[in-house]
Amino acid sequence: MEVSNLEQKYSKLIIAVSIVIPIFVAILFGVKLRDLGYDVAPLNFLPPIYATTNGITAVLLIIGVIAIKNGKRKLHEIMMTGAIALSVAFLVMYVAYHMTSDSTPFGGEGVIRYVYFFILITHIILSIAIIPMVLITYVRALAKTFDRHKKISRITFPIWLYVAITGVVVYLMISPYYVY
Repeated sequence: MEVSNLEQKYSKLIIAVSIVIPIFVAILFGVKLRDLGYDVAPLNFLPPIYATTNGITAVLLIIGVIAIKNGKRKLHEIMMTGAIALSVAFLVMYVAYHMTSDSTPFGGEGVIRYVYFFILITHIILSIAIIPMVLITYVRALAKTFDRHKKISRITFPIWLYVAITGVVVYLMISPYYVY
């Protein structure tokens, strides 16, 4: 299978974005705007919104896969583009929330605490890993190298779906401990 010019053109950008985003998020996660002298109200209303965004992302991913299996390429394209847009929106809201609000500690005890942290840790690790996978999958579709697109999308889809669903699960598990 031959790599297209479009894939070659975007390969360095995909690598850069896949490295910069997690580093940028990690740095911003530790920055509190009030500590920098900005008088900003905590954006405590964002967690249910970005959790909903994750849920809608999961729905779009499932609709997109069903669409392509039924030969509805345009619907598939719209759903996947929408899922990417919602993932970006999630990231912006997530960073904004953490730059204006203190992190909420999980208050559960016993086995549920271990379950929560297992889900949270796998969610975080896979959310980092999914960045280049989504970008490569998308570029391969744009390049119309559908054999290569299909091959990676079989790996990308379940991981991205897991990240989207566990984003909602993490929110639901920690939501009783939020202070509004």
